[in-house]
Amino acid sequence: MHELKLLNIGILSWITFLPVLGMVVVLLLPKDKEKQIKWTSLGFVFVQLVLCVVAFALFNNSMPGINKLDSMQFVEKFKWIDVSGFTWTNRIIIEYFMAVDGISMPMVLLTGIISFIAVLASFKTTGVDKALKGYFALLLLLDTGMMGTFVTLDFFMFFIFWEIMLLPMYFLIGIWGGPRKIYAAIKFFLYTLFGSAFILVVMLALYFSSKDVTTGVHTFNMISLMDPANYIPGSLLAGSLTTARLLAYVALFIGFAIKVPIFPFHTWLPDAHVEALTPISVLLAGVLLKIGTYGMLRISFTIFTDATIYIAYALAVFGMINIVYGSLCAMAQSDFKKLIAYSSIAHMGYVVLGMSSLTTQGITGAVFQMFNHGTITAMLFLIVGVLYDRAHTRDLDSFGGLANKMPKYFGIMIVAFFAALGLPGLSGFISEALAFLGAFSVPSLRVITLISTLGIVLTAAYMLWTLQKLFYGDLPEKWSGLTDISGRELATLIPLAVIVIFLGVYPSPMLNTMSTSVNQLVDLISKSTNLPIMGW
Repeated sequence: MHELKLLNIGILSWITFLPVLGMVVVLLLPKDKEKQIKWTSLGFVFVQLVLCVVAFALFNNSMPGINKLDSMQFVEKFKWIDVSGFTWTNRIIIEYFMAVDGISMPMVLLTGIISFIAVLASFKTTGVDKALKGYFALLLLLDTGMMGTFVTLDFFMFFIFWEIMLLPMYFLIGIWGGPRKIYAAIKFFLYTLFGSAFILVVMLALYFSSKDVTTGVHTFNMISLMDPANYIPGSLLAGSLTTARLLAYVALFIGFAIKVPIFPFHTWLPDAHVEALTPISVLLAGVLLKIGTYGMLRISFTIFTDATIYIAYALAVFGMINIVYGSLCAMAQSDFKKLIAYSSIAHMGYVVLGMSSLTTQGITGAVFQMFNHGTITAMLFLIVGVLYDRAHTRDLDSFGGLANKMPKYFGIMIVAFFAALGLPGLSGFISEALAFLGAFSVPSLRVITLISTLGIVLTAAYMLWTLQKLFYGDLPEKWSGLTDISGRELATLIPLAVIVIFLGVYPSPMLNTMSTSVNQLVDLISKSTNLPIMGW
């Protein structure tokens, strides 16, 4: 086990709970001290980002993790809740268990980057000034919820962090959102709560079906739950490929699919994006959606390995639908933000397709696409926000001829748009190519993969169409006073553009981080099902 402590506190605890400490400090500040509130919030997420970069730099790529405790990194593990004396069970132990491997480490770095960008983008965003202190406090709490889901390996703690995200996002949309903010916030809340109920049921079923062989106590420990030896013979989820295990997998799929979102659980997302402020859309698309696919990889794929391969074809079909349907919906939009929202649904389809292949190439592409999509879609929503803050409209048909009026804005948008459509040399191309290669290598998925490639053409169509609408032709007289992108706005976009270009040219640092863990995950599924993954 690889550990790293600061002041005798593990680095993952610092990374996770620094925003909560920042939230407390912000709440103690007078509400009229707006500059102090903003800079205090930014300071805490900046320190969090620095710690994320340090952890990423110190990460040992050769340690596989996944189901091996001794090869997890930055481990923090101790008893959090220890209760005994109940008649229906001898003892309840819930662990404070944090660690990372090659699948979670990229997501930790992504969350640190996007949280910092979102706080910085909030400095001048229209609408933030209403209840400023509450806004930044909730933003910091949301940061902790997101980060916690990526670093915990106790299912009970995972569920707590999963639920923590629900409350701040509900208020951030419902209080600071657009004209239909209440509708969008309630829809987001109900969809997510519905999915959480399924996850909770499976979590409890796993707990009562398992006992750690070393302690003889029921467990929420994810690594223990991956080992068939820890299941009580004759219990609900014991055995291999039983009806109960298939139903449990489907229940988890629904819970995680809502968050991704996967069709037909996607309808909350466009409404939430359209009504949310730009920084909230950045967090929602940049990080929150990834928690759904991460949950599948971390929990569904590892604990229910038998059901994973049994349902993999259906998962590929869902990925294909997301890609094609999301792209077609994006083409039909005249609202700039809603177009990007539907494109986000389509690009998460590449993640699902790559995961469904159960190959090293496909899952590597999926995890890499999770990171790349987070940075690219953050750029896209920030770009929408720049235009909306000036023009107060997102109607694409209202614009034209902005290339000469806003040349810097045009240049940064070119990078983001071409990254989104998968241009070679930018990060989106590498991850999408790996996802397609992994899926196509499975004979039974070749037709689905070929159909899914339509997404590449459709994405190019609506992205280039959007560029034409915005930047070419004659500039309407009413936009003659528009100013180009500001230095603060460039400060949020340029770091993301640098990441997109760097990983497009030299993706090895990120691919090397995840490769050993992905191989371990594929090996775990292959061995537990006694089936050759490559050919199914």
